[in-house]
Parts: sequence; structure tokens; C-alpha cells
Amino acid sequence: MITFSDWEKIDIRVGKITAAEKVAGSDKLIKMNVSFGSEERQIVAGLAQKYSAGELNGRKTIFLFNLEPKKLRGLDSQGMILVANGGDGEYSLIVPDKDVPEGSKLE
Repeated sequence: MITFSDWEKIDIRVGKITAAEKVAGSDKLIKMNVSFGSEERQIVAGLAQKYSAGELNGRKTIFLFNLEPKKLRGLDSQGMILVANGGDGEYSLIVPDKDVPEGSKLE
């Protein structure tokens, strides 16, 4: 359980993947450039076994925006993509049901 004040610290936003490519030398990692409206960030995620870079490119989906940056395979990752795990090894991107602007916050 987390408190409501913990929840208030979490910044989840809609981002648009403007470019995606598989990370050389890794079976799992994809590097994405993600637009959040006035800001673009690089985010690295372990999705290469579930999605091709082409399937991700151009998609609007949900990201944890205020996660501390981390280096993965020498690449800076400045956030985290959120996906639903169906429990059967299948992932599903979480997408807005309406066309909302990039950078929109989840409340």
C-alpha cells in the first residue's frame, strides 16, 4: 500500500514515440525517442522480444515521467514505458482512448 501523498509524487504522462530502434548487442532492449510536447526524452526499454521498433514508432502510449534516469547498456534512459502484462508472457501497450496532446498528465 502507498499513501495518497506517495501517489501525488508519481508523474505519469502520454508520450509519442518519434523514433525507435533495437539496441545493438542486446536481445531485449529498444531505444526510443519520446515526445512529451515541449520536451523530448530518450527511453530504453526491454521490449524487443515483444515488439519490433517499427511497431512502436509513431505510437502514443503511457510513460512514468519522473523516474530517476538510469544507464542501460551505456544509454541514458529518462523514464519508463508502462505496459500491461497479461500474465501469459504477452504485453500490451497502454494507450489513450482519445487523441490527447503529448505530455498530458494522468490523474
